[in-house]
This record gives sequence, C-alpha cells and structure tokens, in this order.
Amino acid sequence: MKRKFRLLNANEIDVRIATVKETGVSLLLYKDARCDMNILDETVGAMNWQRSHLRENANCEVSIWDEGKSTWVSKEDTGVESFTAKEKGLASDSFKRACFNWGIGRELYTSPFMWITPDLCKIEEYKGKQTCYDRFEVEAISYDEMGNIDGLSIKNSRTHKRVFVVKPPEAKSKEEK
Repeated sequence: MKRKFRLLNANEIDVRIATVKETGVSLLLYKDARCDMNILDETVGAMNWQRSHLRENANCEVSIWDEGKSTWVSKEDTGVESFTAKEKGLASDSFKRACFNWGIGRELYTSPFMWITPDLCKIEEYKGKQTCYDRFEVEAISYDEMGNIDGLSIKNSRTHKRVFVVKPPEAKSKEEK
C-alpha cells in the first residue's frame, strides 16, 4: 500500500516561539491534530482510518485500511505531555507524531532556521527572563519537487509586518535578472 499525503498549506501550519533571548527569538513550524484528522479524512476517507492510544496515551497508533490487502496497516509513535493539559497534550502529541510517520506534515522538518530580531518583535523581561508574547503566522509557503520547503514568509500577527522571508529559487532568479 503506497499512500501519498499532500503537502501542508500555509493556513494549516502554526508558528510558535522556540527560544527568546535579548537578541531575538527563534521560531518553529508545527501542525495540530485537527490538521492531521482533516488530511486523513480528505485522503483516505473518514471511515478508512482509526487511532488508538496505548500506555496511558503515551503512544498512539494510527491505522489506515488497505483495500487491496483487506487489513489495517498501522504506524505508531510516542508523545510528550504539554504544559497546560497533560493527558490531552500527551494524546495529541503522540497522534501528531504517528501521523508524521505516515508522512503528514513531514515537510516541516525541512524548515529553515528562523531568527527574528528585536526590532521585528516585542521582547520584554518577565520574572527575570526574556519573553515575547507576539504571535506569528505563515503568510506563504512553497516546496521544491522533493517536498522540501524552499520558500517561506512569516508575519508578526501583532504588527502585521513580514518578519522572515526565504524566497523560492525561481523568485530569486527573476529578481536577479
């Protein structure tokens, strides 16, 4: 059974702050569990996939029905607790990781390093640590023929300004001409 899940659209990708320093913030791209469920429904059909949680939600198994073999094919992964809702976060994380094993959102692993300088976000001190309450969003994304991210635009939701850009190769070559 060979399944090909489509690449994520910009509006399906979330952005979070990974680290905050006086000199700026680093960002990470991620997907949420609803994105995975929607893509599974869209690609294999709502009745042709299932999930089960093992080891008190630490592991999730995502199974897809293989019509040709008349059997469920499963992929499993483990998750980590979230800071806010421990059990729910654990179940959600293990589900998202199992979906990565199926290939959903795997292109996020090809994201460039994103460093945002303090002139493009608001960094402040809270209880002796640097923090940033700004939110960021993917404005646009493009992929090369291998499914790797080759173009990316990130916007600060508070200021509505573009704070990070990587242009795809064809856009770069047009500008150079």
